Amino acid sequence: MFKITKDTSFSFPALTPPVKHAYDIFMRDFTKVFGQGFKEGGDVTIHMGGGSLESEQFRLTVTENNISIDCADELGAVYAVLYMSREFLGVDDFWYWTEKEPNRRDTVALSSREYTSPLARVRYRGWFVNDEVCLIGWSNEYPPSRKVWEIVFETLLRLGGNMVIPGTDLPRNGHHFEIAAEMGLYITHHHAEPLGSEMFLRAYPDKDASYDKHPKLFEKLWTDAIEKNKDKKIVWTLGFRGQGDAPFWHNDPKYTTPESRAAVIRSVIDKQYELLCERVENPVCAVYLYGEITELYEAGYLKLPKSFIKIWSDNGYGKMVVRRNGTHNPRTPSLPHEDGMHGLYYHVTFHDLQASSHLTLLGNPPETVNSELDEAFKAGADKYLLLNCGNIRPHIYMLKLVAQKWNNGEVDIEQFKNDFAKGYFDGDNDVIECYNDYFDACIKYGENDDDRAGDELYYHTARRICADWAKGNKMSDGLVFATGEVPLRGQTEFFARHCKTAMDKFSALCAKCERVKKELKNSVFFEDNIMFQAKLHLSGARGLYALCRAYEYYENNDLPRCFTILTGAMEEFSAGVTLLESGEHGKWKGFYSCDWLTNVRVTVYAVDSLRRYIRMISDGPDFFAWYKNHCIPETERRIYLENTQRETLSDDELSKRLTEKLWGGQKK
Repeated sequence: MFKITKDTSFSFPALTPPVKHAYDIFMRDFTKVFGQGFKEGGDVTIHMGGGSLESEQFRLTVTENNISIDCADELGAVYAVLYMSREFLGVDDFWYWTEKEPNRRDTVALSSREYTSPLARVRYRGWFVNDEVCLIGWSNEYPPSRKVWEIVFETLLRLGGNMVIPGTDLPRNGHHFEIAAEMGLYITHHHAEPLGSEMFLRAYPDKDASYDKHPKLFEKLWTDAIEKNKDKKIVWTLGFRGQGDAPFWHNDPKYTTPESRAAVIRSVIDKQYELLCERVENPVCAVYLYGEITELYEAGYLKLPKSFIKIWSDNGYGKMVVRRNGTHNPRTPSLPHEDGMHGLYYHVTFHDLQASSHLTLLGNPPETVNSELDEAFKAGADKYLLLNCGNIRPHIYMLKLVAQKWNNGEVDIEQFKNDFAKGYFDGDNDVIECYNDYFDACIKYGENDDDRAGDELYYHTARRICADWAKGNKMSDGLVFATGEVPLRGQTEFFARHCKTAMDKFSALCAKCERVKKELKNSVFFEDNIMFQAKLHLSGARGLYALCRAYEYYENNDLPRCFTILTGAMEEFSAGVTLLESGEHGKWKGFYSCDWLTNVRVTVYAVDSLRRYIRMISDGPDFFAWYKNHCIPETERRIYLENTQRETLSDDELSKRLTEKLWGGQKK
């Protein structure tokens, strides 16, 4: 046996930036376990240059006298160090996000062995830190601080990732690109920022974003980006979309045919590739087949070089079909059907102003994610996997699953569930049931199996109903994707029906979570993760249900009762705000302060504004009629004097008194 103790010494190779980061991480982890940092010396030696090893691999040999580690390259060394952290020191990959600190030890005994790290199933694999507003709110700096990015990238490396898009359209003075490169990660690009270039209208706000009119200005942006990053590890994204992540013909409307649009895109890609090859030898290039690009490619209008990685995307809900855009939902398979190099842009979190998951887990179960990735790999989309990881903290369950997929290619879902429960909850089977029940409880709003709603459904739907109701619209166009073209009354009935089912299921799940929590030794992660998410769904479903019922009373011209039910809806949505605040304990202070996408706080504002509007049109202009007609005893109404009976009650107080009179004190 070889024994690691506080006196064990370690010898690292030259401390290049990626190796230095790994060194610092291991020093921190060693100190947590043994109470002090490791010593410099030859008990454990890490060598660079592994002979027969492939890129990113390492070979670890344990004898009774020492540990020797050969690494193919810098990332091989990083992975070797993180392997020791996990397997020898017991540091969990998601330790920071799950509150799971390693145990203190005096000795770690290792039997003699030789271990060679396997090659990952996917060559380029990593995260798109997209829809990352909680990470923004969590930091006192904008863009987020170095501390935030370092723990994000450390977690990605622990999962075997090697590639990242660090954030969405963040200011160029941020630390994100610099730190990603320092830590050894490949950098790739959003499809709206080809080659990592600045968006045209940010650089030239007074110009038309037309390649026809300003080709040299576009090319300067591309050239500047290449020059700035040519010495980094890059998977170069080529392509041409318009400003604000929209088709370029929104800015250049003369291109009306698929042939003309495809011709512009291909000419731009050719020019980008020419500029790139002048400055970078054998660049790795990728093109997103996303939205309109997919349609042009699939129809045969857009031809791309076989040497480029073609990136196919799911619909934002984990299904490998073309995404829904408004009500346009073609459900066209989004998978390769020809030879060449192909990859994936996959979502376990999404933001689409409709029904997506942002603050909560994807509504589709791990079985769906596993099978969809299986099908994609079988179709040849296995060279590249970019995963939308959002804010990380809510999505650990799925991030862990997909990481196993990109590393191993195969995942036994039942074993995954058991390992997850064992790793974080001492193998408690009731915890597995809570996660299973979560996926069953998510609203299934459409005819497709993957039409399962996340948290955004309640809040976006509520705000749309409030706005269209106040405007007097007979139908909410933004809800047609789920309800079809029916009047607003039919739309509210649709959502009330689905919310009632969700309320029953999530209420039962929350009760189960309360029982399970009492049996767990460390319930913090359980409360912050599945329990928090079940409660957010429940408050959202209750709030939307009440809002939809209020519209029924509005249509029946019973505005005082409508008003009281709107107060109830506001209270339920406000419970969501309280829940967010409860999740900001300790190091998470401020984490939900920039919830601008689900936007629970603005939903409260929207319902409150509608409540005020209802009072305005019925209780105004004196704001005393409801109190007089419903709250004052009939005998008093006949004789009241305005100079003594004209107190104007607040909305909350009036709602309370109306509830007592109209509903017998029971909330409806």
